Amino acid sequence: MPRRHLNVRAAQTARINTELADLRTRLEIRTDWPPEVLVEADRAASLPRLPEFDATDLDLFTLDPPDSRDLDQAMRLSRRGSGYRVHYAIADVGAYVTPGGAIDTEAAHRVQTLYFPDGNVPLHPARLSEGAASLLPGELRPALLWQLDLDADGELVLADLRRARVRSRRRLDYATVQGRIDAGAADEQLLLLAEIGTLREARERDRGGVSLPLPEQEVTADNGGYRLGYRAPRPADGWNAQISLLTGMAAAELMLDAGIGLLRTLPAAPESAYARLRRTAAALGVDWPEDLPYPALIRSLDPARTTDAAFLNECTGLLRGAGYRAFDTARGTAPPADPGHAALAAPYSHCTAPLRRLGDRYALEVCLAVAGGTDVPGWVRDTLPLVPGLMESGDRRAHEVERACVDLVEAELLRGREGEEFEAVVVDVDERHPAVGTVQLRDPAVVAKCDAADRLPLGHRVTVRLTLADPVTRTVRFALAADG
Repeated sequence: MPRRHLNVRAAQTARINTELADLRTRLEIRTDWPPEVLVEADRAASLPRLPEFDATDLDLFTLDPPDSRDLDQAMRLSRRGSGYRVHYAIADVGAYVTPGGAIDTEAAHRVQTLYFPDGNVPLHPARLSEGAASLLPGELRPALLWQLDLDADGELVLADLRRARVRSRRRLDYATVQGRIDAGAADEQLLLLAEIGTLREARERDRGGVSLPLPEQEVTADNGGYRLGYRAPRPADGWNAQISLLTGMAAAELMLDAGIGLLRTLPAAPESAYARLRRTAAALGVDWPEDLPYPALIRSLDPARTTDAAFLNECTGLLRGAGYRAFDTARGTAPPADPGHAALAAPYSHCTAPLRRLGDRYALEVCLAVAGGTDVPGWVRDTLPLVPGLMESGDRRAHEVERACVDLVEAELLRGREGEEFEAVVVDVDERHPAVGTVQLRDPAVVAKCDAADRLPLGHRVTVRLTLADPVTRTVRFALAADG
């Protein structure tokens, strides 16, 4: 679907803000900070534990959405003979947070940063996450500095990690980077981002990994109101993601070799799920030869085509079952028999966003000890078995927040327009109840349930009629129009 932006009328803004506040209350998400947390954050921000190793000569840059201030990662890319060297600096939460202290205790409750249209509920106080610990340009910061050496094909040949002082030089966003590359105005670092990112995407293909190129539905604040739209991924998004994935895979291998760590896992989908996808492909007219592997099929599709977009939406069902696995062989907990992440076709760990995710800090501390040949800290080993449960509950809450926020703005956007008709594409049909499914509107950017008198035509353009838009229950419902 094309990227479209729709503004919720200003008159609805106050009502949406009230509903968002009520949502946070219902989900027991506290937005205030205990006084002792703020006191500790102020003290830590003024006296960070700076490491001895000085890497401030590295010409690092960050790449994030334009309004982000919790900058977890900064990179420097260079050539190394016929290969490449990636320096990847990660914000060092451990330089500010004392194990068992007030900030640490509160972070275990929050688990991860939650994103609402009217503001974030951060994992750490903004004094740290958007200030003293964030890799803001021009600021001296403690960091965990990865050195990742790649060969000419983009394969990892060496990974090292140490604490270091860094200073980012530039703060870039995806649109700017993509624009410079497309215009032929990119500097060497950005050209290397495209070159290394493309090589890593090729290595992902070789492994049998796959990324789904689906546009994301998003709600953003905009000039006193809210904007609802689709965000289509740019190539630069994928190249940046590949650097993060490279780091996460390097971390997973370090931890597996050492017999202690925290993995992000995804089991392979059962054959029945692929059989269902083949039936869907046939119904949509998507050509899937028997000898064509699933990853190759995905890369042949164009999400701008309605049938391909509907099929890609169905493919998200293969990603269910992701989780976290902690292991410590010395304490009797072995690594999982299958440590891989099926979508990446490799073992993987979340370790590049410690300002926003609790588990990343634990994975990084393990990797730091392993790379440095020292013992994993006792507080890490003691708490590690509890982290998967915390992270999985945090993920569930984050997904609930994301869906509830979008549902609310959709309902407000369509409130009072019951009976109107809209163009849409049928992106999902319930196999057990084929008269029920999901439609994606072109304008406004809404995805919602739809009913039909008979079977919904998966992947087809249809006309739907709005039957319900209720902001109180955050419900939007359509019916297939008579001429649909």
